[in-house]
Amino acid sequence: MEVLRTNLKILKHPIIDNNLAIIRNKNSDCEKFKNAVKRITYMLIYEATKTLPTVKKEVETPLEKTICDVFDNDAQLIIAPILRAGMIFCEVAQELLPFANVHHIGMYRDEGTLEPVWYYDKRKEIKENKEKVFVIILDPMLATGNSAVDAIKNFIAKGVPEKNITFLSLISSPEGIKKVSEKFNEVQIITSVVDRTLNNKGYILPGLGDAGDRIYNTLD
Repeated sequence: MEVLRTNLKILKHPIIDNNLAIIRNKNSDCEKFKNAVKRITYMLIYEATKTLPTVKKEVETPLEKTICDVFDNDAQLIIAPILRAGMIFCEVAQELLPFANVHHIGMYRDEGTLEPVWYYDKRKEIKENKEKVFVIILDPMLATGNSAVDAIKNFIAKGVPEKNITFLSLISSPEGIKKVSEKFNEVQIITSVVDRTLNNKGYILPGLGDAGDRIYNTLD
């Protein structure tokens, strides 16, 4: 399948490649899986935040005063994990971005229709100056794209500019990228790899199986 031209960034790095092999391996236990995901997450978060607005601030070192770049306090950064699998990103995201608001988005996939079913939407009030609101949506797998589209719509409906929204995933499918791109060509997608396709159950191939089950050790 042809992937539409989009604001897509695929991070290529030996650390990512090595840890992708760990999370793909069906014999990797829960601990190995989660630690490998966290190592990739650091690199994804770095990429997702490198264009956040900064301001100049005077800082006094033990020797003299100097001017530093710091995050703009007038901007609001929202980290939005899609439950439950998206929570694997939160520990790293909050470590790197302790000032960010965390908005939990609860969805599960209807296995018959492959459409998302909402069950939870908990968030702090979004600032009035929407041009200074930045959202990073977190989900390990961008598969059909249905959950991603619903999550993005949710923030656009609240007034967040499309260009200020980033969707971050470990593994993406061409179908998912295409769907998000067709709906929102200004939303940035950041992922560590684009896999071959989806199977008839909407799982990414070769993928890694069910991310939530592997993270929370709920495999049958």
